[in-house]
Amino acid sequence: MFADDESPKPKQRHEIGCDLSFLSAGELEERIGLLEDEIERLKAEKASKTSSRSAAESFFKSK
Repeated sequence: MFADDESPKPKQRHEIGCDLSFLSAGELEERIGLLEDEIERLKAEKASKTSSRSAAESFFKSK
């Protein structure tokens, strides 16, 4: 009946500027990994947008 202990924990987020003093070294390492993954995701999106824009500019310059 009390399934609170079995409920999935929400995915951990990192809030920029939050107090880090309460986190263990392991938790800090986990957050670093999350942030590195997010940086890679942002770089990939930026590259995608840059290449799309370059392609569009090339197309319209040739006309």
